[in-house]
Amino acid sequence: MTRRTLPQSLGVDVLALRAAAFDLSPDPAMVVDGSGALIAVNEAAEALFGQGLSLLARGRFSAALPPGSALVSLLDRALEEDAKVRERGVQISLFGLTPFEADGAAAPLGDGSVLLTLTVRSGLGAERGGAEAAGGLRSIVGLGRMLAHEIKNPLAGIRGAAQLLKSGAKAEDAPLAQLIVDETDRVRRLVDRMEAFSDDALPSLTPLNIHQVLDRVRALAANGVADGLVLREHYDPSLPPVHGDEDQLIQIFLNLVKNAAEAAHARGDGRGEIGIYTAYRHGVRVRASRGQSLRGAPLEIRVIDNGPGVPAHLREHLFQPFVTSKANGAGLGLALVAKLVAAHGGLLDFDSEPGRTVFRVLLPVVAEEDLTA
Repeated sequence: MTRRTLPQSLGVDVLALRAAAFDLSPDPAMVVDGSGALIAVNEAAEALFGQGLSLLARGRFSAALPPGSALVSLLDRALEEDAKVRERGVQISLFGLTPFEADGAAAPLGDGSVLLTLTVRSGLGAERGGAEAAGGLRSIVGLGRMLAHEIKNPLAGIRGAAQLLKSGAKAEDAPLAQLIVDETDRVRRLVDRMEAFSDDALPSLTPLNIHQVLDRVRALAANGVADGLVLREHYDPSLPPVHGDEDQLIQIFLNLVKNAAEAAHARGDGRGEIGIYTAYRHGVRVRASRGQSLRGAPLEIRVIDNGPGVPAHLREHLFQPFVTSKANGAGLGLALVAKLVAAHGGLLDFDSEPGRTVFRVLLPVVAEEDLTA
């Protein structure tokens, strides 16, 4: 972890400044040591929980959390990966308070302790955000239908006319006619991809072994986009079945691996790598679509590359349509991935820095009653 310091010649008490920054942060923040004890909280955390550090720190912090809490998983992951990790939509149930939802971030401090920061989601903000997301999705659906209807038929006519022109054109004019054919085909492919957003049908969910899906994706990538790259995988063999649509899951992870391969190739030094990892994350819950209640989505799949990273100016909008850093990209791949993951009741997230980008998908598992039905 890079630590920024001020020149001592300025006569500034750096430790005091850091302590002040921690305490004055508007987001609740806590420091948990390696034994799970709470050793520091800021004013926002004390205000949130209505208790001071002396009361909050009684006993081990982790002991105050319910079994399978996502916060424990978050703290463990930060230490395990030695990197900042985050979790969205975490259910917080602490110190007798009514459970609430927050986004959590955990960062190792280098001495075995972890800084835990919470961003509390208000009900109004959640509803507004959900409405905006739903409205944006409806706009894309409408746009996909419009493009499919209004553009495909004229494109077929243009392509046919260009082929006729090519057959009777002079030798020097034939390349121009072929250019029309090629560009028409490219626009048609773009429209086909947009049409995918107009499919309102729910995925056909069945119990699936996620590793069979990932093995197929790996085989497709190894013989295509990932040729020449090192492909690594580390699977948790004890994972339960995922509740998913096989074709859509293949599409999700093939898109993610394709993007990872392009990023790894961009290194240009022949050392590009892609990793596919699976794990079970206890306590992870997300809000399903159509206003359903929170549900568990503990099955985690990570796709990691060692490419140059996602440009900073794209990160806030990466899953929106037409956002891309590729010269010839349409910016629809990740938007479609986000749509399909949401349709599965899952969560899509990423972290990126130069040399390491992680796309993380969390999916619901099959309930025991579904397996015995």
